[in-house]
Amino acid sequence: MWLNHNTVIGATGRTIEARMRFLNPFTEIPAPIPSRRMRPLVGILLLLALLPRESKAIWPFDTDSAEQSEASSTSEYPEIATFLSEAIQIDTVDPPGNEEALARMITQSLAVADIETEVIETPGVGRAAAWARVPGTGTARPIILLSHIDVVPAEPAEWEHDPFGGKMTAGFVHGRGALDAKGVTAVHVFTLLALSKLDPPLDRDVILIATPGEETGGVDGAGFIARQRPELLRDAEFLLTEGGGIRPRRLPTSAAPMPPMWGITVTEKSPCWLELQTRGTPGHGSSPRPDAAVPRLIAALDRVRRVESPVRVLPEVQQMFLALATSAPPEDRAGFLSLRAALSTDSDFSRRFLSRPGYNALVRNTLSITMLEGSASTNVVPGIARARLDVRLLPGERCEDFVRGLEGVIADPSVSVETLLAFPSKSSPSSTELFKAIQRVAIAQEPDAIVVPRMIGGFTDAHWFREQGIISYGFVPRWLDEGDARGVHGANERISIENLTRGVETSVEILKQLGRPSESEKATALTP
Repeated sequence: MWLNHNTVIGATGRTIEARMRFLNPFTEIPAPIPSRRMRPLVGILLLLALLPRESKAIWPFDTDSAEQSEASSTSEYPEIATFLSEAIQIDTVDPPGNEEALARMITQSLAVADIETEVIETPGVGRAAAWARVPGTGTARPIILLSHIDVVPAEPAEWEHDPFGGKMTAGFVHGRGALDAKGVTAVHVFTLLALSKLDPPLDRDVILIATPGEETGGVDGAGFIARQRPELLRDAEFLLTEGGGIRPRRLPTSAAPMPPMWGITVTEKSPCWLELQTRGTPGHGSSPRPDAAVPRLIAALDRVRRVESPVRVLPEVQQMFLALATSAPPEDRAGFLSLRAALSTDSDFSRRFLSRPGYNALVRNTLSITMLEGSASTNVVPGIARARLDVRLLPGERCEDFVRGLEGVIADPSVSVETLLAFPSKSSPSSTELFKAIQRVAIAQEPDAIVVPRMIGGFTDAHWFREQGIISYGFVPRWLDEGDARGVHGANERISIENLTRGVETSVEILKQLGRPSESEKATALTP
């Protein structure tokens, strides 16, 4: 759906043109009275502007009203929930993205509180990022809060609620992007609003960047900003983004009791997205040909799917499973304590471990066949057939080396392999003041918390900024169990309102802790 930045029509068919006009104090268009849905957001922004700088009531985080009935007014919900609901209703499915309207909503919401903002035009029609800055004293280098505002598609028939309706009910905000990653953006926006009222200010600038295009590789979003607009980064020292969080406590009555684990992503796998193509003689489906493109492609894919990369355990992965050992099933505990050795010497443990897709993806390169293309008609033999592969490589691996090996496995010169997306993965050290600040906040909030560096099997926009020398961690303070996480790119994505409000409070505390003298480390906080 291609629309200009003044009007976005979401899945519900509603427009936000009136909202955008109202929030923009410089528009020449007469500002209409805001809709009932927008009145809470406008009201709270005006309230924030009037708060005294020494006020400790930085933001109303009361979530008691979140349990109201579905018919309740949005004014009964915390303003961060209303903000996220509105953001979900702006259609930013990528492709095509069309993120500019949401970027403007973000910047205008912050500008009302006199926060410096900019809408950053990025390559592509209707595409843009939001940028904002709350200045510090300048005695330390800035930190960036990074998120993305595009989302993957959603099939409404598979959802309990409209995926683009932003429904607030029973203490949750529902919709595509609630977790990945408009919910992250909401936490960052309200963190900046809170920081703007701190007196004295922090010792460093805090910069918000909400990018387009992450779901399709980020080249023209975060990649464009990092490489083409370095002045926006202000020589930042640190960056926080999606990719890590908090696994809630498992009670002793559960099958596998465990204290809360604060997982901070310091590295991630890198993509090596490939397209296989075969050519053959086209013709009528009634006359099969031995050199047809589709059978050749099927034969190649049959060889490809049997590829199994060797196991390699990175230090970050070893450290993560060491932290998990105390809550592992008894038969796996020893293996978790010494993962690298166990995977090479204990066949029973290795079989159990590698049979779990999530674990398997952390210790080897993986390959998924995700897209197939042949004929457009049942009775036509196509001249070309294609398949796309989602390959994820461990840090230190190169896509060109993988492709060379894959071509050897296929062993058919009629099958071409094209690289669609590839970039290397770098790691960030965990022996930093930011990591220690997160540790201190974790122990203050949950004294038995385990704080551990980790690797994720996917990739985020963080790599663009690691390339620029910025220490980048995947960490957003939200407490998600396995059931919650299934909503990412799946049906019924949602986030609790408590996670939103607590996420802001915890983010503010981490930023306040950053740069303070280190306290004695707690025994339960693991460091590499």
